[in-house]
Amino acid sequence: MNSAVQAISWQGLILAMVPTFIVLAIMWRWTAGVGTGVYATIRMLVQLLLIGYVLVFIFETGEPTVVLAILGAMLLVASWISIRPLAHKSRRLYQNALISISLSGVLTLALVSQSVIGVDPWFSPRYLIPLAGMIFAGAMNTISLAAERAWAEAGRGIHYRETRRIALQAALIPMINSLFAVGLVSLPGMMTGQILSGTSPLVAAKYQIVVMSMLFGVSGMSAAIFLHLERGELEQLSVPAE
Repeated sequence: MNSAVQAISWQGLILAMVPTFIVLAIMWRWTAGVGTGVYATIRMLVQLLLIGYVLVFIFETGEPTVVLAILGAMLLVASWISIRPLAHKSRRLYQNALISISLSGVLTLALVSQSVIGVDPWFSPRYLIPLAGMIFAGAMNTISLAAERAWAEAGRGIHYRETRRIALQAALIPMINSLFAVGLVSLPGMMTGQILSGTSPLVAAKYQIVVMSMLFGVSGMSAAIFLHLERGELEQLSVPAE
């Protein structure tokens, strides 16, 4: 199979942004928060272009201390973003989000990179950083959904055990939908990228199975740990004021 990846020109990138421009136009017309959409789009462009250059430097350096520092920074940022939907943020919330993402994320990353794939050397940034990005982002998104739903249910006076069940179930809906749809409705990014680069579709499918399994696992574990750590606060919130 041809292993060459087709380069994308700057003109091609602009054309790829056309659907985004259409949505932003609709948001502006409907006064549906176009400012947030524009800001998010600009941040995406800047962040991805910058990380492209940064990853080139990291891949060439290949120092374990640099890789570990990057992973630590990713954990700190993911934890902060995970509590963004909550109206009342606190040091406790951030700490519990960081603990949840770190415990589930590092465990999953170590299992997949060292035991499943067998990355050599163990700190290889070409493997570790992309895998960590998927894992930490999956945990981050699930904690956001779980936290938002848990606070909504507890605010209605729902008992903690029921709040925990509803929050976990709601937080896992996107991930479970992905499990149902993969291979039938969608070919996820990693699998598509490997196929486009010339990898055998069967090899790409095996890698995608690993990815889907690790994302489902880290999503459920991180949300469960976070909801457990926040039990006291949720129980207090669910008690109606006298």
